[in-house]
Amino acid sequence: MKIEKSQRLKRLPPYLFKELDRQKEAVRAGGMDIIDFGVGDPDMPTPPHIIAALKEAVEDPANHRYPSYSGMEAFNRAVAVWYKQRFNVVLDPDTEVVTLIGSKEGIAHIPLAFIDSGDVALVASPGYPVYHVATQFAGGDLYFMDLLKENAFLPDLGAIPAEVVKKAKMMFINYPNNPTAAVASREFFDEVVGFAQAHNIIVCHDAAYSEMAYDGYKPASFLEARGAKSVGIEFHSLSKTYNMTGWRLGFAVGCREIIQGLGQIKSNIDSGAFQAVQMAGITALEGDQSCVEAMRHTYQERRDILVDGLRSIGLSVEKPKATFYLWIEVPDGFTSAAFAGRLLTEAGVVTTPGNGFGAAGEGYVRMALTVGRERIREALERIKSIGF
Repeated sequence: MKIEKSQRLKRLPPYLFKELDRQKEAVRAGGMDIIDFGVGDPDMPTPPHIIAALKEAVEDPANHRYPSYSGMEAFNRAVAVWYKQRFNVVLDPDTEVVTLIGSKEGIAHIPLAFIDSGDVALVASPGYPVYHVATQFAGGDLYFMDLLKENAFLPDLGAIPAEVVKKAKMMFINYPNNPTAAVASREFFDEVVGFAQAHNIIVCHDAAYSEMAYDGYKPASFLEARGAKSVGIEFHSLSKTYNMTGWRLGFAVGCREIIQGLGQIKSNIDSGAFQAVQMAGITALEGDQSCVEAMRHTYQERRDILVDGLRSIGLSVEKPKATFYLWIEVPDGFTSAAFAGRLLTEAGVVTTPGNGFGAAGEGYVRMALTVGRERIREALERIKSIGF
């Protein structure tokens, strides 16, 4: 029997981080010690009080059965309270919140609810690959909005051709941004809302990094913009804020009609997030937030060491206000892939080539601050020793 993959799979490039894993293993097999700045997976453990809450919840047989498709009432209420405290955004937990099995799951499913063949999604380049892959899976077309240094890595909405805007049904934005670490102002979100209202476009804002901010900076929520709940939703995750990447718990909030559409897709695809994990999530959102502040302190310290060290070597990199990523310009004479390849094969330092996030990412590599201080210093010495 010949097994033939679908055309939708054949059209996809290799998933960026899967390909990175393959390259790392090849170098590691040759005996080289690897220092990995590639994937944004926190190296710090989940805080103990969250783990304790899970242990208690796992023992309760009531949590062993199917959960609600849209999430436990108690978890959705905790999300609404957290949003009011953090952003002064009021949410109805019954209609404006839906629990996700990690925000990636929700992002991957949202086009299925609203994108038909011939519809266009406006997607940032560079950007998280799931935005455009999910659109393709839903049968939609793509228009890539280039994020350029001269525009502070914000999309130029006025540069989108009129014929594209007419077909656009959805827009994905993400601030604080992965991979560029750029941040967006309330004024930018106001502009996005006005654009979406004028052209009947659904806005999907990925806010996974809103709590990873430094030097006193506090990122805004898209939903703080006037009228935002009439046009869009915001995806959030406990993964980065509470070092819970493996737990798979997130949520989407905002426009009730969009939330309802996403919930309808989910009810036909999955059976909700494990209730014990949701109970732990309630503890995370409602509990002592000093663990989040400690996380910020650790990443800020690493950021300063790595940025200062890279600059001393001669590389150009901005000191980010948020996220745990650095967006580094590659030296003259290198492509993103060539520079990342040299760092990997000659220094054993893993970075992510910027073009893996989209064509407009060419000329950069991304480094994640998921490595301890001493290993950061060792990586800097290795990079310095190979020259470029």
